[in-house]
Amino acid sequence: MEFMKFDADKCSLCGICVEKCPFGALTIEGAGIVVSESCRMCGLCVRNCPEKAIQFEQKAKAFNKDDWKNFLIYVEQERGEIHPVTYELVGEARKMAGKVGYEVNCVIVGGEGTKENAEKLLPYGVDHVYVYEDPGFEGFRADCYADAVADCIAANKPSSVLIGATALGRSLAPRLSTRFHTGLTADCTTLDIKPNTDMIQVRPAFGGNIMAQIGITKSRPQFATVRYKVMDKAEVVANPHGEVVVCPVNEKMAESRIKILSSEVIDKVKSLEEEDVLVVAGRGVRNEKDVEMCRKLAEALGGQLAFTRPMVENGFGDTAHQIGLSGRTVRSKLIITCGVSGAIQFTSCMNGSECIVAINTDPQAQIFGVADYCIVDDLYQVVPELTALAKKQKED
Repeated sequence: MEFMKFDADKCSLCGICVEKCPFGALTIEGAGIVVSESCRMCGLCVRNCPEKAIQFEQKAKAFNKDDWKNFLIYVEQERGEIHPVTYELVGEARKMAGKVGYEVNCVIVGGEGTKENAEKLLPYGVDHVYVYEDPGFEGFRADCYADAVADCIAANKPSSVLIGATALGRSLAPRLSTRFHTGLTADCTTLDIKPNTDMIQVRPAFGGNIMAQIGITKSRPQFATVRYKVMDKAEVVANPHGEVVVCPVNEKMAESRIKILSSEVIDKVKSLEEEDVLVVAGRGVRNEKDVEMCRKLAEALGGQLAFTRPMVENGFGDTAHQIGLSGRTVRSKLIITCGVSGAIQFTSCMNGSECIVAINTDPQAQIFGVADYCIVDDLYQVVPELTALAKKQKED
C-alpha cells in the first residue's frame, strides 16, 4: 500500500501492530509487514508501534484514467423507499455521461425489498443497478454499508461516485473516499465534466463568499455529495435498456460491529425540501411577535415558516427550518422572503425556486437580484395585507 511506510531497520517484527489492528489488515510475512486492502488508515498501528517504525506517507499513487470509467450513484433507501435525491443524481449524471460516452450505474444496499426498489430505477435510463441485499443490511450501519459499496467500486472502477448529501450520505462518503485514498467534494451545487473525464465540482466556499471549482485530477474515483433539491430530477426514457445485477454478499460483508439495541419510528413531518410554499423571516423581522406575523402568512398560504441563519442563531427558529449553507436547500413553487438581505450563503440554497417574492425596505438589497417580484416597502404593512388576501381567497 503506497500510503503506509515501514522502516525495516527499526522494525523488530514484534507483532504488536498486527495484534492491535482492528481490521486484520497487517500480517508478518518473511522479513517484513504486509498491508492488505482491509487497511482503513485508522492509525492504531502507528500509535502502538514501540519502535516508531510505521508512518503514513501521503503520496499520490500512479493510476490510468482509462481504467476508471462511468458514473456510479449510491441509492439511498428511506423507510423502504428510494430517497428522491437519487433521481436528481441520476439526472445530473446522465447529462455529464453524454459528454464523455459513459454509462450511468447505481448501487443499492439493504434488506428485504431492495431488489424490487432497484427495478424502479431502470425507467430513468440507468445502465446497471448493482444490488447488495441481505438481512444483515436492515437499517443503516456505516461499516457494513461501506464494505458493500466499496466492493462494488473495486469491481467496477467508476470514474465518479455521486452520493446524496443526506445524514446517511455524509456518513458514508468520507469512509469510501478514505478507503480509496482519493478526494471528496461535499455539498456540491453544480457538476460538470471535462473531455478528459475530470469532474468539475462547484460548491460555496469561504462562508459562501466565493463559488469554488474543485477538481480531483490525480486519483480515482472522484467522490462528490450533492444536496437534495439542488438539481433537476431525471426524466423517464422512452426505451429503457438497463439491467439489475444481484451481487454476492458474504457473511463478513453483512456483519456489523454496530449492534442496534432498539429503534423507534419517528412520525414523518413534511420537511422544508418537500414544501411547495415557504415564507422566510430574516433579520428585518425584529421580535417574536413579528415572527408570528410571518407564521400567519405561511399558514394562510398553506406552507411553512423558514428562517435565515442569523434568525436561528438569535433563537427564533431551529436548523430544521433554516435555509442556507448550514441549513437546508429548497426549490419550492413559491417563496416569500421578509426582511432578508440576500447573502450568497442564503440565495445559493433557494434560487432554484419557481417564484421568489422579496419584501425589503432597502432597494439595493441583494435579495432583489434573484427575486422574480420585488416589493420595496415596510414588511409590517405588506405581510398583514398578503395574509388577509390569502385568507379571503380561501374563503371565496
